Amino acid sequence: MEQNNYQGLMQKPVNSGFNAASTASDVIKGIDLTGKIAIVTGGNTGIGLEAVKVLAGAGATVIVAARDVEKANRNLAGIENTEVEALDLSEPKSIDAFAEKFLDSDRPLHLLINNAGIMWVPLRRTSNGVESQLATNYLAQFQLTARLWPALKKAKGARVVNVSSQGHQFGDFNFDDPNFFNREYETLQAYGQSKTASNLFALELDQRAKEHKVRAYSLHPGSIGGTELAREAPLELFIKMGLCDAEGNIKPEVAASLKTIPQGAATTVWCAVSPKLNNIGGVYCEDSEIATIASGDTIEKGIKLYSLDQANAERLWTLSEEMAGIKFNIK
Repeated sequence: MEQNNYQGLMQKPVNSGFNAASTASDVIKGIDLTGKIAIVTGGNTGIGLEAVKVLAGAGATVIVAARDVEKANRNLAGIENTEVEALDLSEPKSIDAFAEKFLDSDRPLHLLINNAGIMWVPLRRTSNGVESQLATNYLAQFQLTARLWPALKKAKGARVVNVSSQGHQFGDFNFDDPNFFNREYETLQAYGQSKTASNLFALELDQRAKEHKVRAYSLHPGSIGGTELAREAPLELFIKMGLCDAEGNIKPEVAASLKTIPQGAATTVWCAVSPKLNNIGGVYCEDSEIATIASGDTIEKGIKLYSLDQANAERLWTLSEEMAGIKFNIK
């Protein structure tokens, strides 16, 4: 019987041996990536930069796709086996240009890590009218993966890793109004929708691509201190969420619960390299392990079943082709 993760059929821990305290360096120990090619979007800062460091340290050639090339070159100075290329995920033409340049190099692509994302932003739209969080956090992943498909297939053994979030629990995907044309904009709801879409994409991509030896995963990296993800968030929002006091000081219990950047990058790297996942795909992971199903009505560990729904995954694929103006025909 064909295995897939629709409705969470394979959403079960595999005894990885790691946990929330594990670091990216921990999970890559003993893994040799010599000769492998990886692309990491947003790999110039935060957990993306940490993933780049450990992948390159294990022998991979890592292409860092970044909007700010000058900043990326500064942050990657001295890290061997890395290349920097320009990529603005909010602009479809930039995605196409980046992918075309990589394909022109005639190299296979063994690891595509869709790491870059935004959060807590006001209502904005891209040049083609897509709400900015949906565009950057999801639709760009879809378009980039589609454009790079020939190189992924050429690798004869590749993985696509989508950095999602526990924040997918803020909202299911709204097929009636994904771009907030007819409903009031709420930034966390938009964020949740974009991350649910990322999960559904990994689910459906794995189902369609596995016959070509390409597997796909989504993951929650954890709540992490020291990243730039919250750079646009107003203080009032953090106070309302109970994360800060009135003076903007992070509460001690919140600070104690945050992962370090090396810990935050661990699940990304685990999904990219773990032998435990050689015959498993389409799953959502956290704490360097396949996550369990989150069955409650609150924000909790695990993944909500609407993020693993077959009908939604198939419907989203078709809608994504329409929104991006492309055909992603794996067959």
